[in-house]
Amino acid sequence: MSNNLMDLIKGQLTGAVMDSLTSRIGGGASRQQTSGAAESIMEVLLGGIAKNAASPDGASSLNNALERDHDGGILDNLQDILGGRNVQPQQERALNGAGILEHILGNKQSKVADAIGQQNGLNAGQVGNLMKTLAPVLLGVLGKQKRQQGLDISGISDLLRGERQQQQQRQSSSPLGGLLKNFIDQDGDGNIMDDLGGMLGKFLKK
Repeated sequence: MSNNLMDLIKGQLTGAVMDSLTSRIGGGASRQQTSGAAESIMEVLLGGIAKNAASPDGASSLNNALERDHDGGILDNLQDILGGRNVQPQQERALNGAGILEHILGNKQSKVADAIGQQNGLNAGQVGNLMKTLAPVLLGVLGKQKRQQGLDISGISDLLRGERQQQQQRQSSSPLGGLLKNFIDQDGDGNIMDDLGGMLGKFLKK
């Protein structure tokens, strides 16, 4: 089984899922546009989680959040969930994409959505819809890895440390980092992941 989280995430975003997401955001979006935006969204959110989990407190908070709300169960019927079908009461917290985004991105959500939309030919509303839908999927993938591999706090930290290294390599050849840096680099050091990690901590420690 791959330990590359982006590969695991992409594995959830099948053709049928991407078709559902494309239909959901409407506005004449193509599957290619939706797919590009989805990958950018996941890179940003995953980078924030990986950065935050680099500290012991961050890793502990993430581990607690996964144990409490994100065991990966939503991935078992993801297609139904995207269509608003067969959503169980116990899954409501796990599916609170708006709440997750609020704590990760705060008041930067609209600027991030604008940037990703410009990159992929979508409007901010369409990207915002995707962000709310995909945030729970990301945590679901992490929760499933924790459950299947029996990961403790150290294991989660190691998994995300490796992912962060891979992500830095991906960003060196991607326009995403430069496109978003000016919007969410709060301290001006050019490292958007530092700022996302700090924002994420607010969510995980609630």
